[in-house]
Amino acid sequence: MLDQTLRFFSLADANVRYVLLGSLLIGGTSGLLGCFGVLRKRSLMGDALAHAALPGVALAFMLTGSKALPVLILGAAISGLLGVLAIQVIVGQTRIKSDAAIGLVLSVFFGLGIVLLTHVQRSGAGNQSGLDKFLFGQAASLVEEDLRVMAWLAAGILAAVVLFFKEFKGLIFDAGFLHASGFPTRLVDLGLMGLIVLTVMVGLQAVGVVLMAAMLITPAVAARFWTERLLTMVWLSALFGSLSGVVGTFVSSLAPRLPTGPVMVLVSTALFAFSALFAPRRGALARWRQHRANVRRETRHHLLRAAVELEERGVRGLGLDQLAVRLGWPQGRVRRWAGRLAREGLIQSVQGRWQLTEAGRQQGAFVVKSHRLWEYYLVHREILAADHVDRPADEVEHLLNPEIITRLEEILQQERQLDITRLGNLHKGESGHRPGGREG
Repeated sequence: MLDQTLRFFSLADANVRYVLLGSLLIGGTSGLLGCFGVLRKRSLMGDALAHAALPGVALAFMLTGSKALPVLILGAAISGLLGVLAIQVIVGQTRIKSDAAIGLVLSVFFGLGIVLLTHVQRSGAGNQSGLDKFLFGQAASLVEEDLRVMAWLAAGILAAVVLFFKEFKGLIFDAGFLHASGFPTRLVDLGLMGLIVLTVMVGLQAVGVVLMAAMLITPAVAARFWTERLLTMVWLSALFGSLSGVVGTFVSSLAPRLPTGPVMVLVSTALFAFSALFAPRRGALARWRQHRANVRRETRHHLLRAAVELEERGVRGLGLDQLAVRLGWPQGRVRRWAGRLAREGLIQSVQGRWQLTEAGRQQGAFVVKSHRLWEYYLVHREILAADHVDRPADEVEHLLNPEIITRLEEILQQERQLDITRLGNLHKGESGHRPGGREG
């Protein structure tokens, strides 16, 4: 294995160089265009176009008798463009939705391609063998001439994306604004689909029609977890696709009988799984941590609010039984959370009874004020009846910050000359609602 690793990284073998460069081109261009397809909600369009290219490959061979990659790619591109036009005609002229139209074109063109390939294989032509690699891909068959064609296609795709990035961005996020700005929306959409066709052509020989959709979708979806900006997502997706190509080529070089295309897809899937779990803001772990923090904050607010409301009613030394009744919690849960708040310096134990510290009283008073101010706002604006506002206010009180509270006070003072100093006495101690929340 060490010898194979050194052989790979030395790039002394021409076949390794060809496969590595081809995989880089495939991964990079697929990630680049895949972002636009995913955000345009055309994720399966690449799958349909890859399958639609198959009959073009077979027909190009049948008409020319040549297996030269430029000839086969030209046939595949024509067939793929016909697939795009067929989908647009079906969606535009019938009541069939786009997903059904994509499935229809995919199945019909793929079925036709299989029929034509079967006919070619049985025709007795001397050089028909090898066309089946367009089904599942065969990166090891790449030669220098193939790489030249792929490189030119990739360069054209990159140039088109750079030149028309703003138009594609407008098409994705606000097609109506793009049309109002004087751009032909259908033409831009057709151009984007044409670039996806060319991208499929780049990877058709190495990855095949069956797996090409995975290379268009997976890097883009993985990149989406890491950013909110389109430009960053595009370059991240291209990076993930390229990395999938390099790692896939390396792994397949260690096991010569392991095909490069499927390994690239598996590596891309591993990158997606890693992104889905560990992305800093959108990953599952980050979302779980945020949810846990929200639950803890809400539970802390409930306990502080209950303590403040009990103090408003003249209760100075708070017992676990009183807090449990007020909150509707088991005493064990109240004891655990009281211990946590004590460690945070928000409450303290005095002779077996709990008392709010100054910091705890300030935080609790802000929660109570937020709850009552939102209740008053809902009733004042006649959004809810007075006997229906407690639960919505309980849900919102954890989200209100000082800036929002200040703005609400300004609005109510302007409209009703509200005396904010009296707000603490509104419904003081009369809320019958028991705060909910779950323990973190």
